[in-house]
Amino acid sequence: MVSRQRSAILLILAAYFLVPLASCAGTSWSGTFEKALEADPQLTTSESTPSASPSPPIEPLPTTEAAELPADFPTEIPRYPGADLQEILPTPSAETTTSATITRWSSPDSRDRIFSFYRQQLQTNSWQIVEQPPANVSQGAIVAETTDLTVTVALPPIRSSLAASPTPPAPTNSPSPPSTATEFTIRYQRSQNITEQPSSNLNWANFKLSETTNIGASGSTTAETGTIANTDTTEPVLPTSSNSFTDLNKAPKELQPYINDLAQLGVLTPSSSGTKENSSSTQFEPNQSITRREFARWLFNANNRLNRDRPAQQIRAGLETAQPAFRDVPASDRDYAVIQGLAEAGILPSPLSGNSTTVTFRPDQPLTRETLLLWKVPMDVRQSLPKASLESIQQTWGFQDAARIEPAAQRAVLADYQNGDQSNIRRAFGYTTLFQPKKVVSRAEAAAALWYFGYQGEGQSAQEALKAGGTTGG
Repeated sequence: MVSRQRSAILLILAAYFLVPLASCAGTSWSGTFEKALEADPQLTTSESTPSASPSPPIEPLPTTEAAELPADFPTEIPRYPGADLQEILPTPSAETTTSATITRWSSPDSRDRIFSFYRQQLQTNSWQIVEQPPANVSQGAIVAETTDLTVTVALPPIRSSLAASPTPPAPTNSPSPPSTATEFTIRYQRSQNITEQPSSNLNWANFKLSETTNIGASGSTTAETGTIANTDTTEPVLPTSSNSFTDLNKAPKELQPYINDLAQLGVLTPSSSGTKENSSSTQFEPNQSITRREFARWLFNANNRLNRDRPAQQIRAGLETAQPAFRDVPASDRDYAVIQGLAEAGILPSPLSGNSTTVTFRPDQPLTRETLLLWKVPMDVRQSLPKASLESIQQTWGFQDAARIEPAAQRAVLADYQNGDQSNIRRAFGYTTLFQPKKVVSRAEAAAALWYFGYQGEGQSAQEALKAGGTTGG
């Protein structure tokens, strides 16, 4: 009862004080009272959570637009699946007189897959690889030719991420692929515009190296110039045009037309000094001996050039994945593709053709006359060679030294006689009653033998191939 009385008293007192307060609203006293009840502004500023500052507008990420493919980009050139064209590079100053076009591409795939793709694609159809790095190297350049086109697919050397020199900045106006992309260039040029042969000594001044490459591959770059420091000492020797040779007048006059025609077809290569060959040499040295590797290279190239319109007559280059036919010609040899291809076609005697004792090729040994016939005649006849004997050689050719000819070469010598005026012996060595089978062959004689492929009136000469438009220029 007492508690109820106290509650009633408190309510009466509260009403007593609040009624005057409400009636004085707007007066100075009420304003002072209200301000007293307000929160301290300093406490509000210092202790309240700061408001978030306005965020800048989000700009969309820049997108890389693929460059437009040149209108003259040849349809014959294989295009790597999924590769994007980045830009068309300016022609280096050293090539301002040429009309070559250089395109830069990028792909998310590894350099090994890209290199393997072009190695395989440029060995099919009418393409012929004239230069490529060893099989276990995925950098450098692959140079291939077809009837009127030369193409160079190049990947820069793998650069260590720990290199001391910084990478030169890419041009600001050229798009950059993602950092994980692999970049490569495709250089192409029609043969009528070629003034000099392409080389693997490419200048990478205009080529942006990838930032995410692995360590440990051979080859290096110089950041200042972008040129490749090539560590491979077995670069292939490229064919040279007849206009580049300055000593053809030293060859026997009867053989000069043969040399000139084959040189214009791009079959012949400059002379070698010992075992070191120089693609920039202008000396053909027609009267010097030719090595077995050189003749194999010429034989392969001459057959495919003269039969460029007849794929069934061409020899396929050997693949680096095949088991080497000879112990001394591994897949890393500069002429492996040619020698392996000839062996797999049965042109070169090897264990593949049943010659179990012929396990070495001896590439840098001089070529002999009987070996020339043994390799060349099967490519003329295109069928089984006739059976031969010492007596048949003596009755046909009348060679006084017929007994010195190896039995394996006798069949080729006899078949060559049956080829009449297109005989290799008559064309290269002239009239003779001494065959001298072990005599080394000169470079001029080797060229004369390769000037014509065919048998008993059915064949093709280098001169006919030139008239049909087979020249490589120069």
